[in-house]
Amino acid sequence: MSRPDQVLLILAVYAVGWVAGTTGVGAGGTALRPAGAVLTALVVVAVATSVHVVNEFADVETDARTVRTRFSGGSGALGEHGLPAAFALRVAVVAAALAAVLTAVGLATGIVSVLVAALLVLGLAGGWAYSVGPWPFSRHGWGEVANALLGGLLLPATGAVAAGAALGPAALTFFPFCLLVLVNLLETQWADRDADRAAGKHTLATRLPALTLRRLGAVAGVTAYGLSLVVLPWTVALAGLLAAPLSVLGVRRLGRGSPGPSVAAMVAFLLLQGAAWWFLR
Repeated sequence: MSRPDQVLLILAVYAVGWVAGTTGVGAGGTALRPAGAVLTALVVVAVATSVHVVNEFADVETDARTVRTRFSGGSGALGEHGLPAAFALRVAVVAAALAAVLTAVGLATGIVSVLVAALLVLGLAGGWAYSVGPWPFSRHGWGEVANALLGGLLLPATGAVAAGAALGPAALTFFPFCLLVLVNLLETQWADRDADRAAGKHTLATRLPALTLRRLGAVAGVTAYGLSLVVLPWTVALAGLLAAPLSVLGVRRLGRGSPGPSVAAMVAFLLLQGAAWWFLR
């Protein structure tokens, strides 16, 4: 239920943020000691697990109606093992409690700053609010935007702040990646549109026609690559541009096929820029 491959990708996003922060981008914050950076990574894993599993709980009806792909439709673990949705909720609560305890330990020992702890708590609260609560983002048309901000902006910015970057410049640094995460989410949500609509779940994919989604994806993609040339070092920006053909393919396929190209573009953009950030250290 935790979707381990996605948890590893989330760790990679955090790591790229940390590497970017070590280059001096957005300098002005206070870097955590190595123990603090490692503890923060452990909290990120616990938060990701909790958020993924509570999403399994919230989407049990939707996931049962859809055709799962590698990138959409949930993990399918509850159905495969004949487990009740309440089991997922219990696991999510335990993982959230673990994240809270580790964060408290980091604060008490002084190896995690108040700002980093606040960002971790915001990620946990926002991740839960995406799926459950009185007004879950995923069911009211704001799911893709909230998810992009949490995973594409808040997460790498947390890594950068842990390495000593100031929050504002760190957020600006990863806004292009956030936009590509949004395109990826438009692609993956499209695959679940019929099941989401049947379950009364409103997403951009259920509300907008395919042509409008492609236009939205094109605007987000062009803005992402264009903005990266303005706010990032040239080495990093040019490395990210190598993922542009995958983004073009992904936008062309929005509303026409199963998820894949935009997901690959997002991952390639992240890893290529991560390698460039490492080169600049």
